[in-house]
Amino acid sequence: MLGEPEYTMNDLFAQLGLDSSDEAIEQFISEHKLGQDDNLVEADFWNDSQRAFLQEEWKLDAVWVEVIDELNARLHESA
Repeated sequence: MLGEPEYTMNDLFAQLGLDSSDEAIEQFISEHKLGQDDNLVEADFWNDSQRAFLQEEWKLDAVWVEVIDELNARLHESA
């Protein structure tokens, strides 16, 4: 939509309170792979506030949903 900011993976990691450098993101993704049937928001590596943020934004189909979908896809890549 016009006027809405487009968030990046770096923005998402910063919002989640994680290291948002490109290197840290790649490392996180390589160390936290999800199985084909694993749900992103139910993954055990999120704390309660991270899980709540991801769940709420996804449910609302909010401005973050595109980058959350990208993270979800990347965490499931080799499933």
